[in-house]
Amino acid sequence: MADPVQRRFAADGVELAADEFAADDSRGTALLTHGGGQTRHSWKNAARTLSERGWTSVTLDTRGHGDSTWAPDGNYSMDALIADLVTVTAALDQPPVLIGASMGGVTSLVAAGEGHVAARGLVLVDVAPRIEPVGAARVRDFMTANPDGFATLEDVAEAVSAYNPHRERSASLEGLKRNVRLMDDGRWHWHWDPALMRRGDGGDDDETRGVLSYERLQDAARSLTIPTLLVRGQQSDVVSPEGAAELLDLVPGSRFVDVQGTGHMVAGDDNDVFTREVLGFLDTLPR
Repeated sequence: MADPVQRRFAADGVELAADEFAADDSRGTALLTHGGGQTRHSWKNAARTLSERGWTSVTLDTRGHGDSTWAPDGNYSMDALIADLVTVTAALDQPPVLIGASMGGVTSLVAAGEGHVAARGLVLVDVAPRIEPVGAARVRDFMTANPDGFATLEDVAEAVSAYNPHRERSASLEGLKRNVRLMDDGRWHWHWDPALMRRGDGGDDDETRGVLSYERLQDAARSLTIPTLLVRGQQSDVVSPEGAAELLDLVPGSRFVDVQGTGHMVAGDDNDVFTREVLGFLDTLPR
């Protein structure tokens, strides 16, 4: 399998970084968007597997995250994220299947439901119109807990383990370097713009605040006309079983799977099961 090709997309005031994992005999394109505070590298293993199974996969760094540039005006509103998604999908050679986790899933849901983008299908990863406040607050607390950064990568690993205690901790710290950067102060800082949290309109708890209302999410879900799959982490405190059931009612014909032993970060907790479920969904899409 060849290494991915890095792509850049010029959006409104920012440049977005992406990796494209090409498929030799492509059955379609999948566009994968991460959650708040993550980067495109959280999708690396899933994207490789999808490409091996015939799906050209593009993993995107959202504005202010990873190798994408920070918004000069600090605009990380949902409408800005949707506009970026419009830019990226327009540059692809065909309408993609949108696969979005948390913040990326909300963006994909609204962009597709409101008709901003044409998509072949939608996979929501542990996100739905109804978001549990306790889980959303825990995400925000994690993202804001260390404004002065970390002295060592070991400290970063401890913070991640405290948030996600059920996930087996890696023996190597090298992978963490994709999520943090060493700054001039000699400390490791998360690989995203702190303005995301200062403004309160780019983090994973936007779904419970005024930037993107519950009603707007419901309306977007009701308007979906494309095949839709919700992949929930069975141990998630962000999407409840009731929230999953509501989505199924809002989107007739949608599908749902509960992944045992995983939390909010479903793909990272069990990539093999996650990709198997997604591939099963992709196999059902019209050619």
